[in-house]
Amino acid sequence: MKNTAMILLGVTSLILIAIVVLVSVEFSFSLIFYLTCIGQILLLVTVYKILTDDYSTDKTFDDFYEDYPIDREK
Repeated sequence: MKNTAMILLGVTSLILIAIVVLVSVEFSFSLIFYLTCIGQILLLVTVYKILTDDYSTDKTFDDFYEDYPIDREK
């Protein structure tokens, strides 16, 4: 996965967490509304970037986790 998708995911998460904090301290509705709209748009852009990323691997679900591979029975 490219770095831009991970950065977008981090920014989106921070915006959506900030919304929760702003709601809890009763900020203005318009600011919360616009941040919610921006966060949802960024989430859609992030999902699109991740799904259209040019990434290929030779791993399958039979390999289990990459950091703890299980040898295939031959």
